[in-house]
Amino acid sequence: MAGMLLAALDQTIVGTAIRTISDDLSGLSIQAWVTTAYLITSTISTPIYGKLGDLFGRKSLFSFAITIFVIGSVLCTFSTSMYELAAFRAVQGIGAGGLFTLAIAILGDIVAPRERAKYTGYMMAVFATSSVVGPIIGGLFAQADTIFGIAGWRWIFLINAPIGAIALVVVSRTLHLHHVRRQARIDWWGAVLLVVALVPLLTVAEQGRVWGWGSDRSLACFAIGAAGVLGFVYAEHRMGRDALIPLAIFKIRAAAVTIVGSVVVGVAMFGGMTVLPQYMQIVHGASPMTSGLMMLPLVLGMMSASMTSGIIVSKTGRVREFPIIGVAVMSVGLFLLSTISADTHLWLVMVFMLITGLGLGNCMQPLMLIVQNAVPPQAIGVATSSATFFRQIGGTIGVAVFLSVLFSTVGDNIKTAFGAAAQTPEFQSALTDPKVLANPDNAAVAHAMTGGSSGVLQGVQDDSSIINRLADVFAHPFKAGFAESMDVVFLAAGCVGVLGFLVLLLMPKVTLRNQSASAAARDAAVAAAE
Repeated sequence: MAGMLLAALDQTIVGTAIRTISDDLSGLSIQAWVTTAYLITSTISTPIYGKLGDLFGRKSLFSFAITIFVIGSVLCTFSTSMYELAAFRAVQGIGAGGLFTLAIAILGDIVAPRERAKYTGYMMAVFATSSVVGPIIGGLFAQADTIFGIAGWRWIFLINAPIGAIALVVVSRTLHLHHVRRQARIDWWGAVLLVVALVPLLTVAEQGRVWGWGSDRSLACFAIGAAGVLGFVYAEHRMGRDALIPLAIFKIRAAAVTIVGSVVVGVAMFGGMTVLPQYMQIVHGASPMTSGLMMLPLVLGMMSASMTSGIIVSKTGRVREFPIIGVAVMSVGLFLLSTISADTHLWLVMVFMLITGLGLGNCMQPLMLIVQNAVPPQAIGVATSSATFFRQIGGTIGVAVFLSVLFSTVGDNIKTAFGAAAQTPEFQSALTDPKVLANPDNAAVAHAMTGGSSGVLQGVQDDSSIINRLADVFAHPFKAGFAESMDVVFLAAGCVGVLGFLVLLLMPKVTLRNQSASAAARDAAVAAAE
């Protein structure tokens, strides 16, 4: 929980403040690089941590992951551009890949699957705490010009240093695990080919809209990525049970359905949820701190659903139904979010967020329980990392593609919104009102609308802070354009959720074990010795 708090707190702080950071570094339209770089490295490192944890034990790896995460956080503090920040976030991601995976695998080591469901309440408490505290801290930092001579938003990353130090002390003193070590080969080729496969594919997912999906660079990335995928599958086949992601896991129906479902849920969840804080800030003019607090209905839905499902699973042993119902409810919530506009009341948006959160809360932990229960106890690390890996793959693809959809459509939607607004008497009056035009930003918009340079209409994609400085009559078309593009993202995420529902219907009946992984491993070792 200490390690998970470190990563969860970072996600909520950065997610809330990314608009402020992007505006300050003049890179709102390329913010996907910051998220994608982090997700690429955390995704690639996830199965590596899982495999090494099975082979050599998880405690030392957990401490290593925390250390790398803190080093990356300190580097992020000194970023001078969005691309530099993306590079340092990639270092953070290397550590983050172990924090969630190893924490969940450690829980699998010490608690039986049926009893483990009760502990989801503790895990969700960590996320709930970070979701409440993170936006407050992130908002305070993002809104401060300087703190002790350092730009406020840079403290968002710097604060991870003391938190990480505390986590290291807690892990060192309190985490005691019994590990039964087994001899195995290290899948170096699998790790290398995984990088070759993922980096170009995820890069083109982000840059395809800029390069052109049929451009030489895009086609080259597709070709290299495809070759990497084929090479990775071949390497995993050759390594057998020693592979990073053993192909035999896909022969277990429950595990295979869970993994495929995790990809789809990851696309819908990460891709759809990425734009919610931006909707609050850009469309409703909320501060970073306020927008984070506006996300509470989503968090409350997730936490209440997760705790309720955990209690029911621990008492009944039934788990199959929860992810199926969860992804259906999540899809309904996303479809409802696709109907919001710049004029939708916040209370209605929050109701839709609550519904989406209730769906997500029934998906995340039950899916992990199923895949951990489906494999032998000795492979729980690989199973955990595989499910996390594929969910992150889906999330990385979702973030890259959906942000590409957002920024490839928002320009035209803003122009359309201005075209409609220009027909109103209020807009026409504002174009010549001396009081309105006394504001230089208003004057720039009026100049663009009367045949001058349209740079302000395009520049808002890199620095959206201008919207908050405009008169309402000029700001509303910008908000309407962003809201309409965000609707497309929510609609696409909802359709992906429907696909996930159909996949999870294939889930077989699941019976949870009553013995922890470490206890099962000890019994197996004793039996083998006898």
